[in-house]
Amino acid sequence: MTEPLVVEVTRNGFVESVHHGAVVVLDPSASVVRAWGDVDAPMFPRSSLKPLQTLALLDAGWSPTDAEFVALAAASHSGEPRHVDVVRRMLRAAGLDETALDNTPDWPLDPVAARGCPAPDRLHQNCSGKHAAMLATCATAGWPTAGYRDPAHPLQVAVRAGIERSCEERVAAVAVDGCGAPLFAISLAGLARGFVSLRGTAVASAMRSHPDLVGGTDRDVTGLMTAVPGLVAKDGAEGVYAAMTAAGGAVAVKVHDGAARARLPLLLHGLELLGVAVDPLRDLVPPVLGHGEPVGTVRLPAG
Repeated sequence: MTEPLVVEVTRNGFVESVHHGAVVVLDPSASVVRAWGDVDAPMFPRSSLKPLQTLALLDAGWSPTDAEFVALAAASHSGEPRHVDVVRRMLRAAGLDETALDNTPDWPLDPVAARGCPAPDRLHQNCSGKHAAMLATCATAGWPTAGYRDPAHPLQVAVRAGIERSCEERVAAVAVDGCGAPLFAISLAGLARGFVSLRGTAVASAMRSHPDLVGGTDRDVTGLMTAVPGLVAKDGAEGVYAAMTAAGGAVAVKVHDGAARARLPLLLHGLELLGVAVDPLRDLVPPVLGHGEPVGTVRLPAG
């Protein structure tokens, strides 16, 4: 095991804070190119797991006719009007409406959308696309929609099995995610293998075609996929990020203290090792501000 990578937060040339993170880089055959930190220890991938959950739903029989449905199933959307419209259409296509959703009510992530939302609700919560897809899968398979969040429900049993197939390892633990759905612990290396397995799938195609649905306005995950042809990327809470390149290599990142600001510099470092030109992407990392002006950076140390 090598030491974790360090991300420095500088302010006017002074190193103010540091974050440590594990990173694993795989080639298209899922062989390790480089790794830092303990990439085999179980961790919670949080929303970075959504593309693999979506793949499991398709394997379980969900057969959407609209690629937008697939992209939004894999999304942590910002709750913008376009996102909410797609969720409603997903539910209608399954013969359901928003009353079937059992995710946690929340405000939209997008500040403009949040100002127009009178109260937290399930449609605007960032995981509503995933929950709508889970409900649609139940409708397709003839499973009850009631209790679909229960880890013992046939839907979640199928999702867990699909994740284990994609990641080529057993789930180490089960918890409750922020949206209320089961959260499955796997290793960082397993997450990267799962992203390699997305190559050639309808999930990868949909995410590439609709990066605006995967995140939203001013979201770095949308910016990455828009700027890099063929890239599939998914952010997750507590400092997790994963991506697959057009060639099929993958990077997975976990910031140990959960800081979201450190995950993108680590991901860019891994993508650079896979041949992605990352210099134009560094502007996606927000600067450190002083009196509203850039005075520092969040970056890996030089050298």
